[in-house]
Amino acid sequence: MDTMGDMGLFYIVGAAVALLSLAMSFSGSFTLRSKLSHLPGPWYSKYTDLVLLYQWLRGNRSVYVHNLHARYGPVVRISPREADLCDIDAKRIIYSTKETFVKSSFYELLAGNSGESVFTTRDIDIHRKYRRMLSQPLSESSLKTVEPIVRSRVDLAIKRMGEVMQTQGAVDVFKWAFFMATDVIGELTFGESFKTLEKGEATEYVLTLQKIGKAGAIRSAFPRLVKFLLRFRIPTPIDALNLPVAVTIDLKKYAVESLQRYYRLVKADDVSLQQTLFTKVFKAEEEERLTFDEIVDNARTYLIAGSDTTAVSLTYLIWSVCSHKQVQERLVEEVRTALPADDDDFADHDLTQLPYLNAVIEETLRLYSAAPSGLPRVVPAEGADLSGYYFPPGVIVTSQAYSMHRAPETFPDPYVFNPDRWLDGNVTKNMRDSFMPFGGGSRVCIGLHLARMELRLASTLFFRNFPHAKVSSKQNMSSADMVPTIFFILFPQGKRCLIEAS
Repeated sequence: MDTMGDMGLFYIVGAAVALLSLAMSFSGSFTLRSKLSHLPGPWYSKYTDLVLLYQWLRGNRSVYVHNLHARYGPVVRISPREADLCDIDAKRIIYSTKETFVKSSFYELLAGNSGESVFTTRDIDIHRKYRRMLSQPLSESSLKTVEPIVRSRVDLAIKRMGEVMQTQGAVDVFKWAFFMATDVIGELTFGESFKTLEKGEATEYVLTLQKIGKAGAIRSAFPRLVKFLLRFRIPTPIDALNLPVAVTIDLKKYAVESLQRYYRLVKADDVSLQQTLFTKVFKAEEEERLTFDEIVDNARTYLIAGSDTTAVSLTYLIWSVCSHKQVQERLVEEVRTALPADDDDFADHDLTQLPYLNAVIEETLRLYSAAPSGLPRVVPAEGADLSGYYFPPGVIVTSQAYSMHRAPETFPDPYVFNPDRWLDGNVTKNMRDSFMPFGGGSRVCIGLHLARMELRLASTLFFRNFPHAKVSSKQNMSSADMVPTIFFILFPQGKRCLIEAS
């Protein structure tokens, strides 16, 4: 048979396998008896999760669930085995530091890791082991030692944005925020930047990172299919099914290459090599407390969590401020009067003392949390009473930041971007208890302090350099571009945010 014939047969086999696996993936999606039938919710959620799955694959699950809350109340059944609770008391219990409610298998399916990481593991002891190694370098006190590295990347990002505004009239802050965050996490984790800011173009690695959200949604929706295709490397004529396979392979490759590059620097006894966020992890391998595969899986988690999340938050912060003239004027005035004229004469600590700047950051994280989706947990063996309902053991309960942050009884006028609500005297206990832009409990994101540092530095330097920046209308840029699409991570629908210096 000729080569074209071989390829045709290969794709036919791949298509047949894909269709069969698709059918298998849906085999557990129907039931006649739901353990949650006593909860309020749409009638079909008693019998199937297909509607929820459809909304998930559209990048619309968070909005869909939020609309269900508007119709059914704070407790809503979203599938035969899963309920979402927009209730402060329930949220405190589900995401308690005691870890009574452990993570569901959803995280493993979403990440597609071959092993366990600090993000995916459901084992409490393993999670604590990883967290001990990874969290200390990311503490507020430890980050002071790497602030010069973060600042250098932020400075370069602002410089490059200015150059683009001068030559092209407008800059895509989403693109440059992504480059900045990627370079920061690369250098802090592996001792060397990915240098995307210098290149100024999306590298193959960056393009892979930008596909993670959709790839994770497909992988979690069709886990057996993706696992099969990944194991045997069978391409299919359905591009959407090839996507999670390619992303999984590429991310592991980038993680391995980055680790190997770091090892080469270590062996060469490079005097310029700084301590990294992964130094303890590398030592754990030498002491045989971690395997190389465990390090790779955690490295992949760092690459993902440290790039698009911060980039998304910074993008929406700049867009929101530029869209609200009074907010912009107050922020610009605060950083102008409270800080020295010379950019080199202030540090991140100085920025933590600026009330309006930090209120702007909190309000951005409220309305545009980078990960606003539900965070599924498993009800423990003894069952649980939550929000006036009994939940039997083994079912899934979750709360999503998207709804918690838009509860009108906690946040009046919840859809209005209003930093004033976060100023001293206005913040209530319920606001703090509802706030979960980085998750909650013992599984709260370990990179939250780094993310906040980047947001403080980048937003301050941006508005010091471009005090009259405004949302651009070039290239038909409109508010439609900024409508959020949410798989697990939120990103602007248009995948761009054009800003110009007025």
